Amino acid sequence: MTVRTIGLVGYEGVNALDFTGPHEAFTSAASAGQAEEPAYRVICLSLDGGPFRSRSGLLLAADMALADAPGLDTLIIPGGPGIREPAVLEPLSAWLAGRAAGTRRLVSVCTGIFALGEAGLLDGRRATTHWRYAGLVAQRFPAIRLEPDAIFVRDGSIWTSAGVTAGIDLALALIEDDLGPSAALKIARMLVVYTRRSGGQRQYSEPLRFQARAPGRFADLAAWIPANLTEDLSVQALAQRVNCSPRHFARLFREAFEASPAEFVEAMRLAEAADRLVNSTASVDAVAASVGYGSSTVFRRAFERRFGVAPSHYRDRFSGDLIAAE
Repeated sequence: MTVRTIGLVGYEGVNALDFTGPHEAFTSAASAGQAEEPAYRVICLSLDGGPFRSRSGLLLAADMALADAPGLDTLIIPGGPGIREPAVLEPLSAWLAGRAAGTRRLVSVCTGIFALGEAGLLDGRRATTHWRYAGLVAQRFPAIRLEPDAIFVRDGSIWTSAGVTAGIDLALALIEDDLGPSAALKIARMLVVYTRRSGGQRQYSEPLRFQARAPGRFADLAAWIPANLTEDLSVQALAQRVNCSPRHFARLFREAFEASPAEFVEAMRLAEAADRLVNSTASVDAVAASVGYGSSTVFRRAFERRFGVAPSHYRDRFSGDLIAAE
């Protein structure tokens, strides 16, 4: 078995889980299968080879400095607030630009995308990042074709992911790409995670933003609505869940969230439908029913109004090249 060297870059202010999540996945896979040689060798890099402290205060050790790194199969840049500091971003992006051609895969987790973007490696490419930073990335790097709802995206040799636990999703996908689905499943079981997660970031970003802004009696709806898309989500039913009259509920909802309950529910259903179209072989009618549409015609009209294309065309466009966890 070929031993692939994985380089994982750390720096002051890195997000600990962006760093340790992929590290744990690849080290767990290092001895996957029955081969005598390990599948991976993971080395931790820092700008100067010294230790570094994560955003949460965890002190981490590096194996070597960037300048001393050997040939790498895969290079992973985790995210964290420190990466936007010039003292980190400038030398790291310059080093990346010089190493890119000789590295089989370049990977970013969360705001690690800043280093790839600063190096000019994502110009014209599809990519993703944590939903919270999508606007900032789009503003700073307008040449990136950002897909902010994806859990992770592959564009050629460059892979990018959303933040925090999405780095584990991405690492498992990289392992599957190298060693096959059975190896990825084995590691996922060891880590007690899904090999492929259903839904895009919107299922986490929108409900959490909704919940953060919600008056107390609305807060539980943020978790309940996306988990119950086939239930009765009419104004009357939702109002009943929070012990409120339908008229009063609708007024409070719009005042708080600048959208009607129906608009919010439709957005959640269509976002989930888009993901299921891309990541399953279910028919359009079956997808429509699975997210709560009783009429396939109504679903198709709503989908086209929101995304600008028919569901079948959306599947044709994205199912071959958008990699998001199922």
